Order: sequence, then structure tokens, then C-alpha cells
Amino acid sequence: MGGTGARSDLEKGVGALKRFQTRVNALLTDLENGAAGNKNVAAHRISRSSFSGGNLPFAEADGFFTQYNRVHEEIVKLSKSLGDQIEMLSIGVHAAEVGFNNVEEDLRQRFHTIQSRVDEEREAQEQRGRNGDKNAEPGQPRHGATTGTTDLG
Repeated sequence: MGGTGARSDLEKGVGALKRFQTRVNALLTDLENGAAGNKNVAAHRISRSSFSGGNLPFAEADGFFTQYNRVHEEIVKLSKSLGDQIEMLSIGVHAAEVGFNNVEEDLRQRFHTIQSRVDEEREAQEQRGRNGDKNAEPGQPRHGATTGTTDLG
């Protein structure tokens, strides 16, 4: 008796995950094709001469340019990390739908590749924070951090 209800609940859960996946995929497509897409963000760079003419000494412009580059690099990393985590979630939804043992080997490999990259970035960010890196400010959320992942392997 209880088996049918549990299966029905699982089917409803999978249906909700599939609807969520559809919305996430649409949002990801919009993001990647829009101004906030990883390629577009990476392409928007400003040269040092944009802040003052030629090679004129201007300490404030040099400092601003340095900070601009630091922030730009972090935004590019964040965009990439977000895309990776969404792709991991999509693969996880697929695995929940078909059963973890039925996930295609290439998707399992892709999941593990992304998971390793996300974990490495999180560990590097935590290490920078422990080392007192100027870029890791206390109280700021750490991009690339995940709240746990499912092992598909």
C-alpha cells in the first residue's frame, strides 16, 4: 500500500524538478546570450589609458585600474562558477529522473569534472581567506561555494 504513495510522491518530485530544470535552462540561456553572459563579461575590458591619457603618472588612476581588473576577474570567475553549478544541478535533476545507476557515462564524467573544478575553486577561495588575502573580505559571500553535492559515481 505505502509503495504506491511513495512512488507517486517521487514522480511528483521529479516533475517539479523537471519544471525547475526547464526554468533554470531558460534563465541560463538568457544569461549566456545577454550582456551578463560569461563571454560578454570577459570581453568588456578597459585599458589603463581610459583613466588618464597615455602614460601620464596618476596614482589614483593606476589604483582604480588595478581594482577594476581585480573585480572584473572575479566577476568572470563568478559567472563561470554559476554556469558550472547550474549545469551540475541539471545533471542531478536528470539523474533523479532516470535513476543514478542509469545516468550515461559521459554525463557522469561531466558531473565529476565540474564538481572537481567547483571544489578546487572553493578550496582556493578559502585558502586565500585563511592567508589574509586582500580580495577575501570577511563577511562577504564566497562565490563558488556549494552546500553539498551528490555523488553520481
